Amino acid sequence: MKVYIASPYSIGNKEKNVLRQIHCADALIGHGYTPFVPLLLHYQHIVAPRSYNEWIRYDMEWLSMCDCVLRLRGKSIGADLEVAEAKRLGLPIYYSLNELIKITKP
Repeated sequence: MKVYIASPYSIGNKEKNVLRQIHCADALIGHGYTPFVPLLLHYQHIVAPRSYNEWIRYDMEWLSMCDCVLRLRGKSIGADLEVAEAKRLGLPIYYSLNELIKITKP
């Protein structure tokens, strides 16, 4: 199962926000899921910056290929846009790792 991780990026410490997604992805991998970690693009952006709209378009394309969204807590316009797109696509949205595992365990 491909899981798109949606969480805050620009509010707070960006590096800590990226690490949070990485740790979440590691837990997902340990449970047999295949996570997509959009905040890894933080490093791509350092090397080759793009506009916010370009990154959102890129993320939405990947989101459309996932089976569900895991929305980590925290205020985020971008993550809220990702959840809205997931709803539009009919994808299930989970709000905690435990909830996702309980309902979808591979």
